[in-house]
Amino acid sequence: MFASVPDLLRLAVLPVLGWAAWRDVETRRVPSRTWYPLVALGVLLLMWDALGHVSMATSADVLFFVRVAISLFLVAPIAYIFWLLGGFGGADAKALITIAILLPTFPTYYFAGFTLPSTVTTLGVFSMTVLTNTVVLAAVYPLALAGRNLLDGDVRFPVVFLGRRIDVSALSTAHGRLFETPDGFSRNGLDIDALRMYLRWRGANLADLRADPDGFRDPESIGATYEPTDGAVGVESDSPVPETGAADIDTDGGTDEGTALASDTNGRAAAASDTDVGADDQWGAEAFLDSIDGTAYGTTPEKLRGGLEIVADQNDVWISPGIPFIVPMFVGTLLAFTYGDVVFGVLGALGVL
Repeated sequence: MFASVPDLLRLAVLPVLGWAAWRDVETRRVPSRTWYPLVALGVLLLMWDALGHVSMATSADVLFFVRVAISLFLVAPIAYIFWLLGGFGGADAKALITIAILLPTFPTYYFAGFTLPSTVTTLGVFSMTVLTNTVVLAAVYPLALAGRNLLDGDVRFPVVFLGRRIDVSALSTAHGRLFETPDGFSRNGLDIDALRMYLRWRGANLADLRADPDGFRDPESIGATYEPTDGAVGVESDSPVPETGAADIDTDGGTDEGTALASDTNGRAAAASDTDVGADDQWGAEAFLDSIDGTAYGTTPEKLRGGLEIVADQNDVWISPGIPFIVPMFVGTLLAFTYGDVVFGVLGALGVL
């Protein structure tokens, strides 16, 4: 293989993006610092490439800067806007912004008898190709979800395309939102991370809550409460205090909810025994939300109470697992480096282009 030094260095995005995709699947958390080295590399390589075109002597020189401008001032803002609208998580947006800086134009890799990528768009903006490839791959996810549900015998439409049914006990390690409320199916159910936060605040687990829902529903049952963490899987409120807080972690919902744990002299999360709970505050929902920084992923007292009623009364529950968007982004980037632009290739095959 032969390629320019900048294009060879740009391949560094693949292992980093692959690790981030794995991390997103496992924890729905990707540290913000993951992207800093790639952004720095992207700025340096952009300056390197720009030196070769700064003369503006040919149309190719002008086109280079046009493509860079599209990547930086269209693709990157699209990522930010999607994050603001809730379409992207924080990590998803930062990953795409990083790609917009690192890969504004198509790289070229020469092999014996062929070059990659094989399908290059007329526009020539590589980050745009990554985005369109990602969107195409993400669109397949509801179909895969429906196939899995149909194989399991769950044939409720259109729910089969949007959620999956799991045992309530599996919520302790699940990601996404409850797809059910006391009023029926809803895509705006309780965030499962918020459920874990509440249980950790109570110093309890799902089994405790299901064994005595009336006791948990009674606000007078709330005594000492504990650090709720950010609801991440595998983090407990009585675990040793990390050396750094979790504010550097992006969730798949794009909200940095993490805070450093308060600790006692033994390095364990400290209890706060002075929780003020109103007599009519069922489940202590308002007290919980008042005690934390942020909104617990958009949770309201009513939403929390509804979700708790569901998990207390049902043996299985429908959840909307959400899609870890960095996964199709990783695959879409691999496709972009090898095949190129999927949409452009399909339209060309159909004779549209």
